[in-house]
Amino acid sequence: MPLTLLTEATLETYGQYTATPNPEQLLKFFVLEPRDLELVKQRRREHNKVGMAVQLCTLRFLGTFVDKSLN
Repeated sequence: MPLTLLTEATLETYGQYTATPNPEQLLKFFVLEPRDLELVKQRRREHNKVGMAVQLCTLRFLGTFVDKSLN
């Protein structure tokens, strides 16, 4: 018998923003702390720095990384 961890509805929205974060969520999940900025600064190019910052915030907010197929 296969083990199912996620419901069909959860699978459909997995790794995606399903709504615009409210102001409280923006403050909680999308403000980079000094240790986050140090990780971002380690990237070489500007687009890599932005990508790292987006991934950090998304990981916090959704609990997962952005799905590459959405790019």
